[in-house]
Amino acid sequence: MGDLLIARHGETEWSRAGRHTGRTDLPLTSGGEAQAKSLAPLLAGRTFGLVLTSPLVRARRTAELAGLTGAVPEPDLFEWDYGAYEGITTAEIHRTRPDWYLWTDGVPPGREFPGESPEQVGERADRVLSRVAGALEEGDVVLVAHGHLLRVLTARRLGLPPSAGRLFRLETGTLSRLSLEHGRPVVAEWNTRP
Repeated sequence: MGDLLIARHGETEWSRAGRHTGRTDLPLTSGGEAQAKSLAPLLAGRTFGLVLTSPLVRARRTAELAGLTGAVPEPDLFEWDYGAYEGITTAEIHRTRPDWYLWTDGVPPGREFPGESPEQVGERADRVLSRVAGALEEGDVVLVAHGHLLRVLTARRLGLPPSAGRLFRLETGTLSRLSLEHGRPVVAEWNTRP
């Protein structure tokens, strides 16, 4: 059984500013490109049975700069749809909803994006985990995507509810590894940088 490696894309202007960046397709900053390139040594020498990325440019570019070849875009790896909170910081949201918490409250629908609840993001994460299950039986798999989605996916891989993703802070331009211990999923490495 292989390991499931998860890479969060490199920094964007919005991630640096703390703005919720779901479906808005932003490029990496120069710092984000450097972060993506720095992942290459962590991935070098490994063979992956499957490489999936979010369809968004920040994830695809991260995979490319990290030296991952043969990456396949996977629509279920899109970031959380933040609905009306797309592009807004948590501090701005708290001005009108001081008790708001993404992991329990989800988001209201917006004009461009309908928004998602933690459970809806969990359903997408479950579909990704089902898709990679066969490949993991043969070897390692790598996913390149977004912070909140990957946190939910980690929770689901560990058998936790989607809202438990709140426990796994994930930095930009990092690599994490989910493995097995005695046949059960565990976090083997988290937020690794060279």
